[in-house]
Amino acid sequence: MSQTKTPQAEKCLNHYNTLLAKAFGVPENALAKQFSVSEPMEMVLRSAILESTSFLGLITCLDVDQLTGQVVQVGASALHTGRKVDGRFRRKIGVDGNKFSLTETDSCVRLDWSTLCTWANSGNPGQFVQLVSEFTNQAFALDMLRVGFNGTHIADDSDPVKYPLGEDVNKGWQQLAREWNKGSQVVKAHAGDKIYFDPDGHGDFKTLDEMASDLINATINPLYRTDPRLVILVGTDLVAAAQAKLYSEATKPTEQIAAQQLAKSIAGRPAFIPPYFPSNGMMITTLANLHIYTQRNTRKRKAADNDDTKGFENQYWRQEGYAIGDYEAFGSYEEADVVIAPRPAAPPAGADALAGADPQAEPEA
Repeated sequence: MSQTKTPQAEKCLNHYNTLLAKAFGVPENALAKQFSVSEPMEMVLRSAILESTSFLGLITCLDVDQLTGQVVQVGASALHTGRKVDGRFRRKIGVDGNKFSLTETDSCVRLDWSTLCTWANSGNPGQFVQLVSEFTNQAFALDMLRVGFNGTHIADDSDPVKYPLGEDVNKGWQQLAREWNKGSQVVKAHAGDKIYFDPDGHGDFKTLDEMASDLINATINPLYRTDPRLVILVGTDLVAAAQAKLYSEATKPTEQIAAQQLAKSIAGRPAFIPPYFPSNGMMITTLANLHIYTQRNTRKRKAADNDDTKGFENQYWRQEGYAIGDYEAFGSYEEADVVIAPRPAAPPAGADALAGADPQAEPEA
């Protein structure tokens, strides 16, 4: 397909730019330069991004004033009722020592000219604007989740080829848990071992119910274990393995329905397969316990054609970071340690001692 813009695409793109400039209250010629988003429009932009991906709207996304500070406590997991002889009962809210830190975050969504031409020819200018806006906002939103579930470190120059899941963009929730309290909330395999999930019963866990229940008992504070808001976040490969076993044994319609519902309920709790969640991963928490913070008044946008890349680029810059509201209401498996397979048979007694021995060597006297 030709990498040039058709007159119709040019017309639709001009219409998009006119509406975008009007929405942000800037001159149309200012779009090609990075401009600050006004405070009222920050809320509009934030809402559009949150609404573009349903899961993002379920977790805690807040604007904060500082680059670093105390994590904002939300929800009501602890007891808030009691009495006091000489006054009113009160409970302090907040988790002492639980800090957040934000870092420069730069997103760029590029739509090549051939795609814009196709969209321009498939509808009117209004539909074109909707397609560009929805694609752009959803890309921003999915990247926030991608980094949240997979981020391990913050690089000065990120490398999307080497780290396609944004591992080097920011520290996500799993990494924050690894670094808190010596990793007490992340269940790992013993050195040199793995955690085996095998629906046929030849591993450490046969069902996702067993796997989730064990994780809850190992990591979640007893105060929170019966919290009705606890959910199970689980990876696609774990669900697929468990469902395949159920489907293979299903002989009744009710059993087939149970297999279909597996991804929605695990260990008696609601279950979710979030976007870009590690395929072998499992996480226990409340959705409100997963936080994304953006520093207020730092959002900047830019929208312009780029002749060098033959595409239209939408850029979104801000100071952003991740946090866990209460680590004791969070638990996960180290996804790299989880293997979907039977546990290997133990080597015969004495095999280690004989390994590598020269079969031609004479026995010692």
